[in-house]
Amino acid sequence: MADIRITGRMVNFTRLTFDTNDHHAIRQQLTQMLQDTASHGTLVVIDSTVEQELIALIQLLISLDLQPMGVIDGLLSDQAIAIQFPVLPAANQSLQRIKATTEQVVAVKPESLKSKLPTLEENDSSSSEQIVNHVTSYHNEILRTGQCLVQDHGDIILNAGFNSGAEVIASGNIHIYGSARGRVIAGAGGNGAARIFCHSLEAELVSIAGTYCVADDIPQHVLKKSVHIYLNDQQELVFEVLEF
Repeated sequence: MADIRITGRMVNFTRLTFDTNDHHAIRQQLTQMLQDTASHGTLVVIDSTVEQELIALIQLLISLDLQPMGVIDGLLSDQAIAIQFPVLPAANQSLQRIKATTEQVVAVKPESLKSKLPTLEENDSSSSEQIVNHVTSYHNEILRTGQCLVQDHGDIILNAGFNSGAEVIASGNIHIYGSARGRVIAGAGGNGAARIFCHSLEAELVSIAGTYCVADDIPQHVLKKSVHIYLNDQQELVFEVLEF
């Protein structure tokens, strides 16, 4: 048996672009941005439009419970190479990120904090900060080739399908009431409980929490069928045909 194995997993990460090298300002802004999200251990790639001290920036991000995994090739490349930190090629910017037709925001309190509800009613600010917003994005038009719809804090519901060369990414569930011909990525950020429901599956790629399947590997019996996709206990994608 070989000592090295390659398995099919996608790595989900967040790209952070910095337009300032004021680390005090960066800390303040990131703290504000992250307080309403489940950011624990989030993988981040660093991009910067200004010169700055890379090691100090990495340490800052780690102190905020983020995991820096590399820098985008650019101003910080030389510093990264000097400390043997990964340098990643600039991402392909061909996909146009569009806005959903409408969004619904619901304040959600984690289950672990239910016992503290009386404290919340007494305006305990330290507990109320734990409430997060769950967002559901609704999109009523067909997603065209080259377009990308992303929801970092909840679910996506497409009331029409989307074409090949388009992409749908959600941290939660994805519902597609039409033909899915592009890339469908649910559970972005590692949510293994996320699910995909699709009226007609013709996707180029399907992924949940990093486990993915490309078009050639999607089971033939589910193609162009209404399908429910989820992860089993072995973290394998399961495709179930929905019977109506």
